[in-house]
Amino acid sequence: MERDKVFIIAEAGVNHNGDMYIAKKLIDVAVEAGSNAIKFQTFKANEVVSKFAQKAEYQYKASDKSETQLEMLERLELDVGAHKELITYCKEKGIMFLSSPFDLESIELLNELGVEIFKIPSGEITNLTYLRRIGSLKRKIILSTGMADLEEIGKALGTLTESGTPKDNITVLHCNTEYPTPFEDVNLLAMNTIKETFNANVGYSDHTSGIEVSIAAVALGASVIEKHFTLSRSMEGPDHKASLEPDELRSMVTAIRNIEKSLGDGIKKLSSSELKNRPITRKSIIASMNIKEGDVFTENNITAKRPGTGINPMEWDKVIGRKAIRDYKVDDLIEI
Repeated sequence: MERDKVFIIAEAGVNHNGDMYIAKKLIDVAVEAGSNAIKFQTFKANEVVSKFAQKAEYQYKASDKSETQLEMLERLELDVGAHKELITYCKEKGIMFLSSPFDLESIELLNELGVEIFKIPSGEITNLTYLRRIGSLKRKIILSTGMADLEEIGKALGTLTESGTPKDNITVLHCNTEYPTPFEDVNLLAMNTIKETFNANVGYSDHTSGIEVSIAAVALGASVIEKHFTLSRSMEGPDHKASLEPDELRSMVTAIRNIEKSLGDGIKKLSSSELKNRPITRKSIIASMNIKEGDVFTENNITAKRPGTGINPMEWDKVIGRKAIRDYKVDDLIEI
């Protein structure tokens, strides 16, 4: 049985830089690339970080160094009106709007706005009250697991299910929270460890440079792929440099759809496209010399050559020792 299509999330995150024009251009790019959803981030900066919180190294390098993490996030907040405007624009363009909430107030906002899927970012996997609230909503959930070990993933899943969300409604994304992630730290096979350990739906949130790891994740069984993208890596902001540009996003989506088609149903069988080639490339038992009617077929007077329209060479032993029912010239197909 063929599996469902991979759900591809184009992660805009905060790459809108607080500008609605850029946010809508990002939606256009995600639609053109063939993504299933575009995801933003919903937060109240002063509910997420304290005034003493330091920037991550990648944020420090990619943004104003004199700016605190709180100040940076305040610039990147999307208010209620912006959310409604972006949701409306996504509906017009035929793409699902998603956003990761980073605090309890943002969970309530997204719930009120009717977001279909709650995407839990890696940093919230140990936030008990946050997990309980999302679990109680009984929506579909996508859980990122960057920086987490199996024990922490298990506790988060337990909290979500105990709060009311069936495990079948949860997809767990393997993830590494470094931007960009070094290839040697990807540990992509851990995605299958998560699947086997928790009997869970799995996917991959990709922070590597390039698109090959996302494609490999699909081949390994990922049902969801999430990837950051931007209008240009040269833009100022914390996440642009670790994001795909529009042409790369298109290439990734195309490659994933091709991989999906290639995986098939797992049954080894003759495909319709190769059926026409079987008689051309396979062989038949033929006369290797002139044979008279009544002669016995031996190893010396028959052989196997193309085309494959006669007796299958796997029937060789059934032909040896029989008598020819007619005359054969060299390369004639043998009949019995």
